[in-house]
Amino acid sequence: MTTALTPPPPATTDPHPRRWAAAAVMMIAALMDLLDTTIVNVAIPSIGSDLHASASDLQWTVSAYLLGFAAALIVSGHLGDRLGRRTLFLTGTAGFGLAGLVCGIAQTPGQLIAARALQGVLAAVLVPQVIGSFRTLFQGKERGAAFGMYGAVAGFASAVGLLLGGVLTDADLFGWGWRSVFLVNVPVAAITLVAGAVLVPATRERSAGRPDALGSLVLAGGLVAIVLPLVQGRENGWPLWGWICLTAGVLAVTGLGVLEAHRRNPATVPLLPSRAFRLPAFSVGVLVQLLFSLAMQGFFLVFAVWLQAGEGYTPMQAGLLTVAFSVGGFLTAPAADSLAVRYGRLVLGAGALLMAGGYAWVWAAVDGASDTHTGAWPLAPGLVVAGAGLGFLVVPLVNVVLSAVPADLAGGASGIFSTAQQFGGALGAAVVGTVFFGHADDGLTKALGAAMPWVTAGFVVCAGLCALLPRTATSHD
Repeated sequence: MTTALTPPPPATTDPHPRRWAAAAVMMIAALMDLLDTTIVNVAIPSIGSDLHASASDLQWTVSAYLLGFAAALIVSGHLGDRLGRRTLFLTGTAGFGLAGLVCGIAQTPGQLIAARALQGVLAAVLVPQVIGSFRTLFQGKERGAAFGMYGAVAGFASAVGLLLGGVLTDADLFGWGWRSVFLVNVPVAAITLVAGAVLVPATRERSAGRPDALGSLVLAGGLVAIVLPLVQGRENGWPLWGWICLTAGVLAVTGLGVLEAHRRNPATVPLLPSRAFRLPAFSVGVLVQLLFSLAMQGFFLVFAVWLQAGEGYTPMQAGLLTVAFSVGGFLTAPAADSLAVRYGRLVLGAGALLMAGGYAWVWAAVDGASDTHTGAWPLAPGLVVAGAGLGFLVVPLVNVVLSAVPADLAGGASGIFSTAQQFGGALGAAVVGTVFFGHADDGLTKALGAAMPWVTAGFVVCAGLCALLPRTATSHD
């Protein structure tokens, strides 16, 4: 789920007459991305078997999409503000559908990975325009209702994506198998493109600054350079070039932040606003977001492989089981924001501990099963508890952190938050996936047991970091 907040634009005189129809069209387009974040996880074992993909290929199938999204997200939001959101929305929608087609007809792991990276970039072109358009089209209570709809659909998509991925893979429509999870985007994108051309109005920010194109390339290169050696290192024996690449990536991102801090060009919008990072609450919040995404995305990658390749679950059975996680989120998400307004960081810390406890439950159930088949019932309670923690941690996180950020920095800060979410997911597929596949020769159950401490520890660290967040949040009212 991608989250973002920016300062509200000045009030308009008359609301757009087709604003709700436009919002519905844009939400359907955004739903493609929201589903694509989870729908692929359940299909990963089938992809590996059919394309004879290596462990690193499977990791890249997940990481490439998230990296493409993370690398292009911030600059795409600024481009939409400056050039017009409708144009970029339609471009992103059409491109996402075409990229889904390329994914669906891929014949080699390399082709699929390249198409997934392109799909991630186009998702980053699409999604910020939805968020930005909502802020322009709606005012007051209507804006809250529109964003409430977005949040509800996003939560719904996380559950449906897991189940839909299993159903489509198992159904084997037209003999497509796993390819259906990508090809389903093609008709949805085509219909949404036509409806969007008719219903979505043109909006932009007249005062928007010029995006930093060169900085965007440096940021994208730095993020890829960090993930590349983490995914490829194990299969190549952790060579020297990998450590050099990793160091260069960290230095590139850090150097970009330092350069922007000293640049004096008000016409160019900074990608990494240094004033925001100088606020401890924001810096800590970004780290919490990154670690949360790392642990959760890493878990669902290896869990799907273990369920199907290790335990003999069908894709649909695996999807049904993992829906238990979303059920937990539905139980706590409605109350999370109001509780965070009253209790702030305590709610987030409790959410992180619940996630750690839920995954520890799964870890214990797997460890106790040894080499025997593990049924769904020992695993489901842990997934429900972890999902309940998700609602308390993620839903109010942006609001709690941005309550300490000046209004003029809220837009850039929220873009960085979303980038941290996507980049953290890419890191999770790389780090947790590497630990899992590194122990696969000992059996997939032992491999999952080796990966679970990393997942659980990630949320324990998140809980500790939450103690450094602001004591309370501001209300959305």
